[in-house]
Amino acid sequence: MYKVNDYVVYKKDVCKVKEIKKNSLNGKDSYVLIPMDDASLTIEVPVDHCLGYLREVLSKEEADSLIRQIGYIKPLENMDEKYLERTYRELLYHGTLEDLIKVIKTAYLRNDDRVKNNKKVSEKDSEYFERAEKYLYNELSIVYHMSFEETRNYVIHQVQEFVK
Repeated sequence: MYKVNDYVVYKKDVCKVKEIKKNSLNGKDSYVLIPMDDASLTIEVPVDHCLGYLREVLSKEEADSLIRQIGYIKPLENMDEKYLERTYRELLYHGTLEDLIKVIKTAYLRNDDRVKNNKKVSEKDSEYFERAEKYLYNELSIVYHMSFEETRNYVIHQVQEFVK
């Protein structure tokens, strides 16, 4: 059971447990969560029916291990546009943190290729890239006690060091 002020991941959003309260309708305990990205929003999740949507934030050891693996995680390859977007969506909402990295790598490489060929970047790739980065770096920023941007820069620097 989580405690007040713990950070958790609800679906893909990092949230802080604001309180644990009794639901007025059924008398069961519920977590009241505040998403990191929107402090004006509250989410109420029954303690006994989290349905796999609620999990602990990574430990520092798990985060360090994930960062060491980034160079070995392959981007998605040889997909037509329709299938690629469906795959992006599936990985973004139901995948692991490794899957978020696949989305980030794939979208980045596709847009980078477009820029190198004097083409306009893809709005879809850019959108999925930003969402995957948000989910990944919001969680890692809690682990490392850094801002989003500091975390992003830290991860990029660490990946470059592992590649050397």
